[in-house]
Amino acid sequence: MDFAVVSLFPEMLAPIAAHGIVGRALERGLIGLDTENPRDHAEDVHRTVDDRPYGGGPGMVMKYAPVTAALDAARARMPAGSPVVCLTPQGRVFDQAVAQRYAKLPGLILLAGRYEGFDERIIVDAVDEELSLGDFVLSGGEIAAMAVIDAVTRLLPGVLGDAESAVQDSFMQGLLDHPHYTRPERIAAQDVPAVLLSGDHAQIARWRKKQALGRSYLRRPDLLEKLTLDSEQQALLDEFLKESGIEI
Repeated sequence: MDFAVVSLFPEMLAPIAAHGIVGRALERGLIGLDTENPRDHAEDVHRTVDDRPYGGGPGMVMKYAPVTAALDAARARMPAGSPVVCLTPQGRVFDQAVAQRYAKLPGLILLAGRYEGFDERIIVDAVDEELSLGDFVLSGGEIAAMAVIDAVTRLLPGVLGDAESAVQDSFMQGLLDHPHYTRPERIAAQDVPAVLLSGDHAQIARWRKKQALGRSYLRRPDLLEKLTLDSEQQALLDEFLKESGIEI
């Protein structure tokens, strides 16, 4: 899969390209990562990419011509069927379902904004989808672009050493992940749950499902509201709450 990021600060992408899962995927040729700077398409010697907003108000707005020219240049190097996704607070919230959808695409062009945002005509003419990381403000879209690239890359075939790792990640089943433990067995009077030491894989799987349901109920009840629990899941959740002394 190929990624392209249209950004005024393409050098911000260097860390993700050099480290971790994304860096290894690039080294192995499993993904491509390209950048395009709107300043390279500015029409004046000062490489101006922004201007004052019509109607007044604080801040500056990114101009139509250099941004759309940069998008055209990025699009020309990307596989057919690579949508343009604008990273903006106005977009739908990025989640695991969106990451899974993107992972099935041949490529993805991410438009990272700055200043007060884009001339709206860029969104109308050149953007396929708007995407947000959440209800908070960043100085630009580059961090959001890196988050999307990382989340999508780890879902691609061959990227993770163990394909089961991605399947068991938080949110893959619509729930938070279960707790994890490693050696030693006791730390400051806290013991690893006995079931994890039992060698009974069926019981371990059952415990992990129960913990994922219970943790989601306690920490992210909004996740459970989106799911229809089957009889086994409901029984496991009821068991978790009873064991925790929580009334349903």
